[in-house]
Amino acid sequence: MLKKIILAVITLFVLTACSNKEDELTAKEREEVIEDGTAGYEMKGEVVQKATNVPANEEKAILAAFNEYIAAFNDKDIERYMNTISKNPKGFNYEEDKEFAEEVFDQSDTKRDVSNVTIAKYDNQEAQVFANMTIHSLQLQTNVEHESAGRQVTVFVKEGGDWKVTSVFYIGDDTKSSTGN
Repeated sequence: MLKKIILAVITLFVLTACSNKEDELTAKEREEVIEDGTAGYEMKGEVVQKATNVPANEEKAILAAFNEYIAAFNDKDIERYMNTISKNPKGFNYEEDKEFAEEVFDQSDTKRDVSNVTIAKYDNQEAQVFANMTIHSLQLQTNVEHESAGRQVTVFVKEGGDWKVTSVFYIGDDTKSSTGN
């Protein structure tokens, strides 16, 4: 049971990144943001509407940034992964996220599979990318496997001309957890 709890906590931290204590949201505040605020419309219902105001060149750049964010994580490449993250994120602390990602990369084999990737909101300084996501994780030391499926909104901001991750909202369910022993 303890192994499952540890793995669930690691998975949760990887998905939402490490919180900055000054910016930390309570569970209720996070739920309110998801339900009513920034990411609420994407997280509710079955149909995600594509933003119609995204210039073609920006759509290409935003989707490339999202794909690199996923690929760098899946490849356990800390330098590439941190290059996708804003230096001044709103949803977590940059240095804490880096330290935590390094721990996760060392202690587990975690892969994110995404589908239905859609830019749901856009303005020239911020974009919200919706995706259905399945996370497959194997804790290397204990051989405990965990799978979670959910919906994620990744918020990007323009930073130095590039799109960078500034916050992440994820709602998922624990669909499977088992030991490989």
